[in-house]
Amino acid sequence: MQLDAQTGTLFLLVAAVVAMLSKRLRLPYAIGLVAAGVGLAAVPFAPRIELTRDLIYTVLLPPLLFEAAYHIDWSHLRRNALVVGVLATLGVVISGAATAAGMHLLLGWPWMDSLIFGALIAATDPVSVIAIFREARAGGRLLLLIEAESLINDGTAAVAFAVVVAFVIGPPFGAGGVALLLVKSIGGGVACGVATGIVSLLLMGRTKDYVVEITWTAVAAWGSFLLADSLGMSGVLATIAAGLAMRNFGKIDRVTPRGRQAIEHFWEFAAFVANSMVFLLLGAEQSHQRILPFWIPVLTGIAVVLVARALSVFPCCALFGWSQQRVTGRHQLALFWGGLRGALALALALALPAGLPMHDAIVTVSFGVVAFSIFVQALTIAPLLRRIGEIPSRQIGSGHDGGA
Repeated sequence: MQLDAQTGTLFLLVAAVVAMLSKRLRLPYAIGLVAAGVGLAAVPFAPRIELTRDLIYTVLLPPLLFEAAYHIDWSHLRRNALVVGVLATLGVVISGAATAAGMHLLLGWPWMDSLIFGALIAATDPVSVIAIFREARAGGRLLLLIEAESLINDGTAAVAFAVVVAFVIGPPFGAGGVALLLVKSIGGGVACGVATGIVSLLLMGRTKDYVVEITWTAVAAWGSFLLADSLGMSGVLATIAAGLAMRNFGKIDRVTPRGRQAIEHFWEFAAFVANSMVFLLLGAEQSHQRILPFWIPVLTGIAVVLVARALSVFPCCALFGWSQQRVTGRHQLALFWGGLRGALALALALALPAGLPMHDAIVTVSFGVVAFSIFVQALTIAPLLRRIGEIPSRQIGSGHDGGA
């Protein structure tokens, strides 16, 4: 069933009620939404919206990526660019490879299927990560690291997944073909996003109407994604680059003061709506998954993914142990446990060809890992941050303040 006006209104009603109850009960908003989605799926006459790759990728993901990137200050990101870059590139490779090795050695999965699962589950979902850490009121360098790493990790993991799938089920190609695909996906996606952002800024400067200014940011968010994706480039990286460009190219930024304030409010609401839809649909979809027959692979997958995340975070951070970009042990622990999996991993899993031998197992284990991320890791992040002194005692918000 497609998302119509009646279903969309119902979802907004549920999101608003859950937001109010979550704040009153001091529970993470994302968990409340997933639980509400499970509850909706159990109602006999409730509408059933199928969670598909296209729905996540082309409708819900672009506004969340753009809003998060739009709020990142380039000067702060530049000072931590090396750490973020290593975590989002070398860390993704380590995580994917370790996961693939674990699934092959412990469960006997074929190497090709293990590599596919390792690539798709290496993506730490920015939707979940940013929502939970903002809700916990994390700030300072930790929030910058977790936001930037999850955003860029999102793009690099999606590219890695595309390379692995092309290698496994596509025509053979060598190292040169892999290099060309990487350059086109990453470089082309970033260039497409920056160009879209700059053009939108220039056109915004020709109007004083704040409604038109908001419209141009929406064009940049979805337009950069769709344009890059249609050209075989990374739409994820394109939208992130567009958001960063529109926020940080000050010399050509001629947005009116009223327009800037309106843009902030619009994207806060847009991120709240998209975020709510994602978590409600995740809950509804998880309730239809037959995880019990795959309980051994699911538990194994959860353990393997956690170990792989540790192997990607702690060694990568250790590279900067004696430099000015040193990551403290407390921040490393938060980065490790905050490596949540969510909508992106499921979108990649749902995009797998149905004829893949391990298709059902990969999809089900992916859902199991995501469920663990939401109901265990997300629920314990705020207590962990309080324990290590990153947030004051009992500080937790409604989940929608400040964005996604």
